[in-house]
Amino acid sequence: MKNILIRAGMSPLDTFDAARMIVDNSIGGNVGNLVYAYSIFRTLMTEETTITPDYYNYDPKRADEINEKYDCYIIPLADAFREQFVPSLRKFTKLIKKLKIPVIVIGVGLRAPFEPKLNEGFPFDKDVRDFVSAVLEKSSMIGLRGEITSKYLSGLGFREGIDHTVIGCPSMYTFGRELHIRETNITKDSIVSVNSSLLSPKNVLDFITRGMEEYPNHYFIPQWMKEMKLVYAGTPSVAKSSNNYPVKMSDPTYMNDRVRFFLNVPTWLDFLRQADLSFGARLHGNITATIAGTPSILLPKDARMRELAEYHSLTHVMANEITDKTKLSDLIEKVDFQSPTKKQGENFDKYISFLNKNNVNHIYKDTMTPAIVPLEEKLSKIELQPPLTTISGCTLEEMVERWEKYFPFEEKKLADKDKIIKEQRKRITEQDKALKYYKGTLNRKSVRLALKTANMFASK
Repeated sequence: MKNILIRAGMSPLDTFDAARMIVDNSIGGNVGNLVYAYSIFRTLMTEETTITPDYYNYDPKRADEINEKYDCYIIPLADAFREQFVPSLRKFTKLIKKLKIPVIVIGVGLRAPFEPKLNEGFPFDKDVRDFVSAVLEKSSMIGLRGEITSKYLSGLGFREGIDHTVIGCPSMYTFGRELHIRETNITKDSIVSVNSSLLSPKNVLDFITRGMEEYPNHYFIPQWMKEMKLVYAGTPSVAKSSNNYPVKMSDPTYMNDRVRFFLNVPTWLDFLRQADLSFGARLHGNITATIAGTPSILLPKDARMRELAEYHSLTHVMANEITDKTKLSDLIEKVDFQSPTKKQGENFDKYISFLNKNNVNHIYKDTMTPAIVPLEEKLSKIELQPPLTTISGCTLEEMVERWEKYFPFEEKKLADKDKIIKEQRKRITEQDKALKYYKGTLNRKSVRLALKTANMFASK
């Protein structure tokens, strides 16, 4: 039996309720991370393999425990090469240097503007170089999300095809080498799944809003943790009032119960299989639709989304192609919904080759159509949490139940934070006292030395 530790906030087999997921941040800030993890669990979980999430606990102090309990550490990462992730990157580097087991990074990318200036470098270059070097001491090569990240690492001195290779997003390989996208008849009555991002440019947000008006039988599928709290508890608002993004409970999208927040991947896939179309600015909102076999249109907003859209030939429309007059119905007539199917086989083969080079076992070792998929067998025996509906659509009893579950968790979390802060302040106070003591001692010694020196010169 092989024991794998994986970077993940939860396992696909965990059935945490929404309150716990919010307090523990089991989705890592974005529910799209569950799709990423689900795919890797499904691919790597064989009958001889146990996979355990690290629940985002990668403290370097765990090194001895990890070395003792596990045979391999799998680290799936998204756009980890970014300034905000530097503290985590440094923490991982310290941990990895202490590990004696293989460490495999399955998919990592650079966050940068749509047209990144790679030759100018980034403030986090050294941290990325240290992290990649540490990983390469524990594995054969690193898997990257796209060509932009590949050029970036090559610019830092790492060799393409030797130190790193592009594998795209593992989420695309959830169900293997074949990808089947349904032909659907999209009408004004069609169920349409909508996703959006406040980070998108105004013309994109305006277009998404027009699309929701054009297809009234839509459901908005948010992904942020802030939005999960809003759906569950009705507060706080995600941002200031907006006329092109649902940000508060009083927005019609929320008040009309047209929002669904998914707590696991199977129920998300089931929902999307009933839809005729998915569109929007969320990468995993549309990748999930694609692997579910539902036509989708992605609206990339940065280099990270662009490189994946290009690598997987995801059906997409760039922001600069959208004008004030662009209608969703017009795009539906123009785009090629089958585009992702054309590169799936080739990309999947590269992914499997990457796993093989790193000696990672998987369910496709002997055949591309495995008769047994251990993850699915285990999931069939579990009752999964249903998707969250907005609190505005709940009965009074359901509202109270949510608040009674969530707020005690939140209060305990705040109390724990206060305790940690008090302990830190106490340590700082003690350190200040010690510093003042040593400073005073040093000053007294300096004065005595100065007087002694002065006396010596005076006597001469």
